[in-house]
Amino acid sequence: MTRGFKEKLGEGGFGTVFKGNLRSGPCVAIKMLGKSKGHGQDFISEVATIGRIHHLNVVQLLGFCIEGSQRALIYEYMDNGSLDKFIFSKEGSMNLSCKQVYDISIGVARGIAYLHHGCEMKILHFDIKPHNILLDENFIPKISDFGLAKLHPIDNSIVTMTGIRGTIGYMAPELFYKNIGGVSYKADVYSFGMLLMEMASKRKNLNSNAEHSSQMY
Repeated sequence: MTRGFKEKLGEGGFGTVFKGNLRSGPCVAIKMLGKSKGHGQDFISEVATIGRIHHLNVVQLLGFCIEGSQRALIYEYMDNGSLDKFIFSKEGSMNLSCKQVYDISIGVARGIAYLHHGCEMKILHFDIKPHNILLDENFIPKISDFGLAKLHPIDNSIVTMTGIRGTIGYMAPELFYKNIGGVSYKADVYSFGMLLMEMASKRKNLNSNAEHSSQMY
């Protein structure tokens, strides 16, 4: 399917993504995850839930495989890759038009709204950022990478957290505290706001060279 894992599409904190082909022909993205902790029950539960999601602006999970400690997720293939390579491209070599930026913003917002209010279980993503927004051949955005996602009943507005989730530069302020306690879906809304600012300014919000925390943004 992957031809010996020759074509690498990307790599993140939860695994490496390779390009592959189904026997029926279509291209797919195959994400090889790191070693599973415990017996992988959390992974199975998450896949069973994410696998039922069908929305234009959420990447579709086509299948999965577990063999020993190895786990793989099979997603639909996105021709244009991730959003970050367009908004952070050097010398504007991969510019998006104003209409494309607008349409992508609306699409991501609709995807987040669906995760929060349109599923059987409320899904908090906790890692909305340009790298996790994929673009298909028509530049339709799709939210991807649910490695940090947390599921809870749709009628609960607050979810209890025991650890930090997210990427610095996109995390809501309440996620920085050691004793987090309750966090709402608005953490994703904050991350979406940071994403919008980067799309508008075409530069990263976070200053990685800052010497003090007050200079980070």
